[in-house]
Amino acid sequence: MRSQIFAFFSVVALVAGLPMSTVKPRAGTACAPFALLDYSAFQISDGTAGTAQTQANAAFPDHFTGCDLSTVDATSLQNIQTMREAAESAETDDFNPQIAAATGAAATALQNGKIKNKVLKLTAEVLGLQIQAAQGADKASDIATEQKKLTTNIGLDTKAAGQPSQGVA
Repeated sequence: MRSQIFAFFSVVALVAGLPMSTVKPRAGTACAPFALLDYSAFQISDGTAGTAQTQANAAFPDHFTGCDLSTVDATSLQNIQTMREAAESAETDDFNPQIAAATGAAATALQNGKIKNKVLKLTAEVLGLQIQAAQGADKASDIATEQKKLTTNIGLDTKAAGQPSQGVA
């Protein structure tokens, strides 16, 4: 009888030490599709300086919180890239000439808007590269380069916190 009780409790102890499930946890859930927007619908340059990082995150990476970036579909990745290109075009085609033509407070507000736009553009660029990396592309060097630019522009925006910021959309 003692040996049966000993054997029973030995088996119970062995079973209790096993993991409850053999299913591996997922890295995250599948990412929802990301819709393409016109620049005027996602630009962040109007208002005041100092919140560009929060605003840019709301436009791009916050959409992907909690999901596995390797599951982002090709259309969503293309939409991010197209929106980044729109922000870049706003910088080169609109901000730069308007800043060159402006003076005083108007020039400062446009410059602050341009910096917020750069934060937006670089946030989209880093996110796109992170998605490509999650899907197997070697983008570590590109991510580091673009993240450094993003950090610099976030710092410039933070330094100008509270100042007027003007967009071009």
